[in-house]
Amino acid sequence: MSFAPSPSPLAPLPLGTDAPPTCEVPHFAPVRVRGGRRQLRRLVRHRGRALALGLAVTAAALVAAGPRGDDGARGHPATEPVREHRAVETVSAPVRIADGATVRLLRPGDRVDVIAAEESALGGDARVVARGARVTKVPEPLDGVTESGALIVLSVPRSTAARLAGASATARLAVTLC
Repeated sequence: MSFAPSPSPLAPLPLGTDAPPTCEVPHFAPVRVRGGRRQLRRLVRHRGRALALGLAVTAAALVAAGPRGDDGARGHPATEPVREHRAVETVSAPVRIADGATVRLLRPGDRVDVIAAEESALGGDARVVARGARVTKVPEPLDGVTESGALIVLSVPRSTAARLAGASATARLAVTLC
């Protein structure tokens, strides 16, 4: 029996001698990916969906990577807030005044109070229907002053216009200059 000198623990080992011994690899069947062709055909058939998905992902990435605004939000800065459309606050209301001669004193831009005078068997009752209404137009009478009064156009709030229409149906209307 011959003994080879054992290497000293401090001496370098020759290359390749520190590897573990080889062992045999067992045989196994090849790995096959199933449905690859089918998925490719499906993707080609539904390319519109794939394109839409790709655009959505790209848009989300652009927004996420976009610059930050003054308020720290990402993406495009917000425009002015959308104003709500309110109903018209003032409307033009045609009103027939009982005394046509009084109407001749009025000019566009004048402010008037409209008074409804109801006649009853016990006497007259007067109430103010509109305060500080602006005269917008005084149409010329077609055949002079008539007994039915004269027409003026007032600029009033919507609710006041409804009260004026109701009062003109049941009472005689008069105006006073403010």
